[in-house]
Amino acid sequence: MTSVLRPVALITGAGGGIGGAVSSALAAAGFDLVLTDRTISPALESRAAALAEVGAATRLVANELTDDDERMGFVDTAFAAFGRLDCLVNNAGVSVLSRGDILDVSHESFDRCVAVNLRAQFFLTQAVARRMIATESPRRRSIVTVTTVAVDHHVGTVLAEYAISKAALSHALQHWAVRLEREGIDCYEVRPGMLKTDMTATTREKYDDLIASGFVPARRWGDVGEVGRAVAMLATGQLGYATGQTIHIDGGMRFKVF
Repeated sequence: MTSVLRPVALITGAGGGIGGAVSSALAAAGFDLVLTDRTISPALESRAAALAEVGAATRLVANELTDDDERMGFVDTAFAAFGRLDCLVNNAGVSVLSRGDILDVSHESFDRCVAVNLRAQFFLTQAVARRMIATESPRRRSIVTVTTVAVDHHVGTVLAEYAISKAALSHALQHWAVRLEREGIDCYEVRPGMLKTDMTATTREKYDDLIASGFVPARRWGDVGEVGRAVAMLATGQLGYATGQTIHIDGGMRFKVF
């Protein structure tokens, strides 16, 4: 039987590589989990079974975050799973429909990036924060948002709409941090660099060359587990007096080395 003292985290985009790593890290840190993605895939079900083996109770909830009406019902379901939420991890995201020149960006690709990466996460954060405020808790809560190193340190010349949507999400995080601090909710941003995920699979060779040339001072790909451990550190309150801060998991990629 799950202890009522165990903290509970909601992770969006839980079916992906980063979502899986965050799930594992939070389970290891003692969290029970509400995992959501657009569909409940066999891979996500297997992940939940593996998390149960390390003592984490899980609930799987399919949800289309861009649907305003569905989102509200989803938040009710997420809170009902364990009676509360102590952490929200905004991890869901999409890339561009086609990599290319900003002059060729389509309305469909731009609107898709903004809808998923910005609008859906903004209003999910709003809905969850309202419920957190209305639900008493003996501990401080947290909201951790995953963005990208391309927010302001690098310009991806074939990813304009993706980077723009993530940059706006990063700025929104600052507003949430200021508003929610007095409500006992700490807000953080995690910016991954080059990770081996499905999103980078089509450009692996290009990034291999960049890494080898020193573009990433660490001279290696990042591991999704490193992102997961960073999120767990923030969610467990180990940086409690640092709300609004950005944690860079990028191997030094943000630095301009000369």
